Amino acid sequence: MSDGLLRCRSCHGRTSLTAGTIFQDTRKPLRTWFLAMWFVTSQKSGISALGLQRVLGLGGYETAWTWLHKLRRAMVRPGRDRLAGSVEVDETYIGGPEEGMRGRQTETKAIVVVAAEKNGSGIGRIRLQRVMDVSGNSLIPCVEAAIKSGSVVHTDGWHGYSGLVKAGYQHHVTVMSRSAELAHELMPRAHIVASRLKRWLAGTHQGGVQNHQLDYYLDEFTFRFNRRNSKARGVLFYRLVQQAVAVGPAPYRTIIGTERRARRLGQ
Repeated sequence: MSDGLLRCRSCHGRTSLTAGTIFQDTRKPLRTWFLAMWFVTSQKSGISALGLQRVLGLGGYETAWTWLHKLRRAMVRPGRDRLAGSVEVDETYIGGPEEGMRGRQTETKAIVVVAAEKNGSGIGRIRLQRVMDVSGNSLIPCVEAAIKSGSVVHTDGWHGYSGLVKAGYQHHVTVMSRSAELAHELMPRAHIVASRLKRWLAGTHQGGVQNHQLDYYLDEFTFRFNRRNSKARGVLFYRLVQQAVAVGPAPYRTIIGTERRARRLGQ
């Protein structure tokens, strides 16, 4: 039709090609969106909102920030397969130093569960999820969402993982205090992923990610890490385009509302 909308021959309803996607209601040309997606995927370490604003010539930082959050939501494929086989699981803490806090204690840091598949001596796919605490009520559902039932889950001796066998997993436990080896030697894959995540947050994003925003950045890091061996950056671009039309719209007010809600809950 002359206004760019499509009309159904049966019900005569009108819609656009971008309806129901992250591009819904956009005022910018799709070509600009595709340029943004290319910049996001072609940079090995990603791009900040300020960097995207500069390369695209966007009028405001807010637009670039919102676009990146929309694209990060598209980096999680709906119904994606869970990890399988043998998987290392551990937690890492994101945030500055805290005086008087030891072990798994924290007051202000974000707790991120890292799940890393074993692929021979290397790392297969990963999953990352922020949790509110390290109790079994938080850790077991996190494992269930990330790892296929029946898989071997390798953890340390923390009691929060004690329900894994009951949940249908083979639980391989390594008590770190009883081993002559260091933690990063006993569970190298989870520790490598945690280390790279922290370097990425400190480098590309200058350590400016707040706890209530972290979930979106974890999605981006996972998307990049799981495709780190792709020989052509165009493959990442293609996958992001595919997923951008498979997830629903995320209006600015929804993104801001989610963040405000997270702040009120202390997340």
